[in-house]
Amino acid sequence: MQLNPLDDRVVVQQIEAEETTAGGIVLPDAAKEKPQRGSVLAVGPGRLLESGERCAICLEVGDEVLFGKYGGTDIEVDGEEVKILRESDILAKIVK
Repeated sequence: MQLNPLDDRVVVQQIEAEETTAGGIVLPDAAKEKPQRGSVLAVGPGRLLESGERCAICLEVGDEVLFGKYGGTDIEVDGEEVKILRESDILAKIVK
């Protein structure tokens, strides 16, 4: 199934948190935090302004982003969990 997000929404696949610390300690599942990092899978056309024009989204497919722990909506597509967020819920774009 393919998703085409509406307006200023973005589909993000979460990148799982590290399983070990920098010191090499293996973390159990209960100690892991919710992932706040993800890869953009699809981008909507942008928010509709009162003038009837669309405000372009500054993200592209493949960008890596940071978002809030509890932002967006989690859904399952073809057996994989993805998150749908508004552009305003995305905190930062990771530049490599």
